[in-house]
Amino acid sequence: MTDIQSLETSITADIEAAADEAALEAVRVAALGKQGSVSALLKTLGSMSPDERKSRGAAVNELKGRVAAALAARKSLLAKAALDARLARETLDVTLNVRPGPLAEGRIHPISQVIDEVTAIFTDMGFAVAEGPDIETDHYNFTALNFPPDHPAREMHDTFFFKPKADGSRLLLRTHTSPVQVRTMEKTEPPIRIIAPGRTYRCDSDATHTPMFHQVEGLVIDKTTHFGHLKWVLEEFLKAYFEVEAVKTRFRPSFFPFTEPSMEVDVGCKRSGSEIRIGEGDDWLEILGCGMVHPNVITAAGLDPDVYQGFAFGMGIDRIAMLKYGMPDLRAFFDADVRWIDHYGFRPLDLPSLYGGLTS
Repeated sequence: MTDIQSLETSITADIEAAADEAALEAVRVAALGKQGSVSALLKTLGSMSPDERKSRGAAVNELKGRVAAALAARKSLLAKAALDARLARETLDVTLNVRPGPLAEGRIHPISQVIDEVTAIFTDMGFAVAEGPDIETDHYNFTALNFPPDHPAREMHDTFFFKPKADGSRLLLRTHTSPVQVRTMEKTEPPIRIIAPGRTYRCDSDATHTPMFHQVEGLVIDKTTHFGHLKWVLEEFLKAYFEVEAVKTRFRPSFFPFTEPSMEVDVGCKRSGSEIRIGEGDDWLEILGCGMVHPNVITAAGLDPDVYQGFAFGMGIDRIAMLKYGMPDLRAFFDADVRWIDHYGFRPLDLPSLYGGLTS
C-alpha cells in the first residue's frame, strides 16, 4: 500500500497548493481524469488474482473517494475566498453622498446662454427669429447689401472665399448675419420684425477677435417705422440685457453700406480698472451699429422703397457676453477647456426669461 499512500500524499499536497479553481481543476484531471494517476491504478486491477483485485480495488476506490472529498473541500474554500475578494473589491459605502448627475455637472456655454437671453428679450418685443446659411453667395453677402464692387471687405484678406466655380463665381463664409435680412425680405410680406443670431467668419484673430464669432442682426420693415422706434428698441434691450433700471445712449454718425443714415451706439458706463459697469458713471462704451435700411437694400430684396422703410441693427454676441460676464479673452470661448466652462457656464435648466430673470 506504500504506493497508494505516497500517491495520496502527493495529490493532497497538490490540492493544498492550488491557488484558484482553475489550478484545482488541473489537479483533479491529473488525479481522477481518464489518464489520471488514480485512474491508472484502477487499470492495473485486471492483471491481478481475484483476492488481490478485491483488496487492491477497495484501497484504490477509498483513495479515489478521499481525493474527491479533498478536491470538493478545497473548491469550497477557493470559491468562498473568491467571493470575499469580489465583495471587498466591489464594496459600496451607502453612507457616501450621491455623485452629482449630468444636470448638476453639465454647463451651458456662455454663447448659448447669451443667445437665449437676447432671444428672450426680443421675442418679448414681438420679434421673430430668422436663420440663414453660413455659406453665402457674393450677392447676398455683399451686392444685395449695397457693398460697391471695390469694397475692401470683398478682398481675400478680410473674407474666407471658396475656390471659384467654372463661371468664376465664388461662395464664401458669411462675414455678418445681414444676408438674413435680404433673404427674409425676399420671401416675407411686410411688416417684418426679426432678429437673426448666428455664426460669422472673418480673417482676424486676437484677444477680442476670432476667425469665427457670433452676431445678432435685427430688422424691422413696414410703412411707418422711424429712427425713434429704433432708439427705443435698443435702449429697452440694453436695460433688459444688462439688468439695470436705466441706460444712457449716445448715437454717433457712422457709415455702413446697408443703412442710411448709419449710427454707432455708445452706452453710458463706469470703468474701474478692468471692470465695466453698464448704467453707471459718466464714461461711454461703443456697443453696436445701426441705422435706417438703405433704399438700395430694400430694392434688392424686391420691395418698393417708396412704400416701405425700416431700421436694422447688429452687435457681436461674443462681445456683449464678455461685457456682461467679465470674460477678458474672446479666444477662451473656443478652447473647449472644461475648467473655463465650469467657471463661466450656466446650469442647463436655468432658462433665461424676462419674468424669471435672465441669469437667475
